[in-house]
Amino acid sequence: MLLIISGFAGSGKSSLADSLGKKLEIKVVHASSLLREMSTQGISALENASPEKIQDWWESSEAKEFMKKRQKNGSLDRALDEKLKKIADKGNVILDSWTMPYLYNGKAFKVWLDASAEVRAKRVASRDNLNYEVVLAKIKTRDLETKALYERLYHFKMGENLEIFNLVINTDNLVQEKVFAEVLSKIKE
Repeated sequence: MLLIISGFAGSGKSSLADSLGKKLEIKVVHASSLLREMSTQGISALENASPEKIQDWWESSEAKEFMKKRQKNGSLDRALDEKLKKIADKGNVILDSWTMPYLYNGKAFKVWLDASAEVRAKRVASRDNLNYEVVLAKIKTRDLETKALYERLYHFKMGENLEIFNLVINTDNLVQEKVFAEVLSKIKE
């Protein structure tokens, strides 16, 4: 089994991946955690990096500087994505990733979680005890930067071509439990 969960920051993808991993008793790999470790250790971080979910780092000034580095040099993103493809090839894993739905050509159940920037900002602000207005501005900027980065590196427009997904769910008005139940139901089908 290979599940790939995707969506912009605050859409609920990491929480969904963790819940599904626990229920289905399979490993969860959070690509953003691996990338975060690469921010300080470079490509060598892929050897021993922890795929565990991280909180609030992506809204930090350190992460903003790391994004600038990634925009200038895509080698870290490419190395991460090659590593994720190898993990996906082994199967029996849930990937929380922005790129793998677009880059992985093998058999996988792909889920896109959609949510407005406003709802995602409320979630992140609440989760990380941050100011909503500040988070909203950062999320909008991060969305644009992320989309531009992947379009430049891989020529896809993140969040625009949703036909590649087996399931697309708008999470704006859904609690985590409802999203989890809907995805689990579709997986079992």
